[in-house]
Amino acid sequence: MIGPAMEQKSFGPIRLIPGKNRGRYPHCHSLFIEEAGVVIDPSSNRKVLQDLRDRGKVKAVWLSHFHEDHFGEIDVFDGLPIWISERDAPPMTDISVFLDWYGIRGVEEREYWQRFMEKQFRFRPRQPSRFFQDGEVIDLGTEQVEVIPTPGHTPGNLSFFFRNSKILFLGDYDLTPFGPWYGDRHSSIDETIASIHRLREISAEVWLASHDAGVFTDEPGFLWDRYEGVIFERERKILAFLDQSKTIEEIVNAWICYGRPREPREFFDFAERALVQKHLEHLQKREIIRKSGNAYVRN
Repeated sequence: MIGPAMEQKSFGPIRLIPGKNRGRYPHCHSLFIEEAGVVIDPSSNRKVLQDLRDRGKVKAVWLSHFHEDHFGEIDVFDGLPIWISERDAPPMTDISVFLDWYGIRGVEEREYWQRFMEKQFRFRPRQPSRFFQDGEVIDLGTEQVEVIPTPGHTPGNLSFFFRNSKILFLGDYDLTPFGPWYGDRHSSIDETIASIHRLREISAEVWLASHDAGVFTDEPGFLWDRYEGVIFERERKILAFLDQSKTIEEIVNAWICYGRPREPREFFDFAERALVQKHLEHLQKREIIRKSGNAYVRN
């Protein structure tokens, strides 16, 4: 069964705390490892997280990656250790680096996004207490947690395999119909595909994801196929649109990835452009298209 999991649900020592609006941006689902006192990605439900804090239940915060919709309530746990991949640590320590990693360049644009991050997500520089090591197994007493490097979404993106319970935390490889995000400056389409394949090979019994449905208790074979297939469908649509030379503005305004303009426009305009740009770079690298002046054309 594939359930919506919009109520808190426990799998042995692991509790899924649903994010608001099915964990959709600007929220995500959090995990709480009960006896170990670990919260993973605190951006779900502030009241629930505050209750855990007030009862002294939380000892450390783990971040699967640096994105804002995964640390939006991290201030609830100020003073507690933060664990993250070393590759994803730099943007957590400096808002300027954070914006750089999103490829945000213009002065006004950077000012807008800095205000947005500081107000909406309470961003402030934070120094991690410990870096995860790829492939390490962390002994939490009730659970042995394997750290799975899954770059592509971000350079230091991580998934976690709870060996005792055979639970795989997918993080933002969330199996949604929209497909994967790889629009950051240091994101990679090729690494995203490789990470999808890596996760598919892990023999789990329960799969937990950061957004939307959140819980999968049947092997999600078809969902993996659909999720990866979105990448190739986006590419196919871009190539079809390039039946004649097109500028980046014309391609972005076709809304190939998101399907239509959405609100807030500043966010979705940025996101559409970022994904399109990654696909154009990927196609150029493979010499399927080229840039001629300000336009892109098929070879």
